[in-house]
Amino acid sequence: MFPRIALAVCLATSLVWAQPANSPTTPRRAKNVILLLADAGGIPVVNAASILGYNAPQKLFIQSWDHIGLSDTSPVGKWVTDSAAGMTAIVTGQKTANGVISQSADGKRGEADGKPLKTILEYAEEHGLSTGVMSNVSIADATPAACYAHQNERGNWGQIFAQLFDPKFGDGVDVVFGNGRKRIWDLAGKVNVDLDALAKGAGRTVYSRLEDVPASENRAIAVYDSGIDLRAAARIAIQKLSKNPKGFFLMIESDAHTDQPKAGITRLLEFDKLIREISELTNPEETLLLFTADHSFDFRVAGGGPDQPITTGLEEWEAQTPEVRKQGLRIPAIRMNNSHTGEEVLVAAKGPGAELVRGFMPNTQLFQIMMSAYGWR
Repeated sequence: MFPRIALAVCLATSLVWAQPANSPTTPRRAKNVILLLADAGGIPVVNAASILGYNAPQKLFIQSWDHIGLSDTSPVGKWVTDSAAGMTAIVTGQKTANGVISQSADGKRGEADGKPLKTILEYAEEHGLSTGVMSNVSIADATPAACYAHQNERGNWGQIFAQLFDPKFGDGVDVVFGNGRKRIWDLAGKVNVDLDALAKGAGRTVYSRLEDVPASENRAIAVYDSGIDLRAAARIAIQKLSKNPKGFFLMIESDAHTDQPKAGITRLLEFDKLIREISELTNPEETLLLFTADHSFDFRVAGGGPDQPITTGLEEWEAQTPEVRKQGLRIPAIRMNNSHTGEEVLVAAKGPGAELVRGFMPNTQLFQIMMSAYGWR
């Protein structure tokens, strides 16, 4: 009896391992990966966005996804991260110190470079995919910068943006849409970096509006002073990047900081609506959508109910002086202090490779998830 059982187990095991490459159990590979980053969009902000938009919890599109996990966000040597270290971990698979952009932790912020860390965008360039980075804050700020630049000081926007025109892999980021034009150019000028000359030398044009980008120009850069329409930018970016038969990588950042509470949770609500649109624009069999935050924020829904708007009392607080507002917010439904926090953040995924998102994980694992989705080692 026992030998027969053992034989049956061995045969079943051998059949599992002998399944062909096109077996239904073989993980699907992603042609495209879209990393959706809500800056400071921790779970409390996700919760508040659903309540603000639908007067009920768990109504956001991302909250309907099956594959979710929780990501630690701590940087090297601290419990609480900034966007530079947080995003570096996500796009390189290695943790670093606060303030450092895609460099190893053996450097010193603002003093000495660490080793450049190869980003998921740079791997995509190396493999011949099209790439894009876009944000509704400065395109040289920490989150987008970590995708394409290597810098020991996140505040060096001029030097950071200049790296777009001197890529380490491939021909550099194809589509770049964001804000911050005036400050980027001003900071570049202070260190004698001529961004217009660098762009011209690289055969690139930096437009000041999306409307100015020719439809035929697939390697497009548009940098506003402020006010970019993230929805319009995303549609244009996906349309251009999708022309590459090999696929693409795209990072989209939306600011969800809640030091201005209504603005922050509204941006996350609108980002969720955009993510729904993106899921309809892309092939679900080919595209991994990966949502997360680089860090959380000290914000909580601490009271209230469906019979009262979540923002009740907020107008009176907004009318206070900046000094008063810096002390935090206490209204019936919301508590807020002006700082990042160190708790885990949501990771949600949809599409090929999404099954790898589960349980508690370090933020460095998101890099491995994206690499695995593409089928890269």
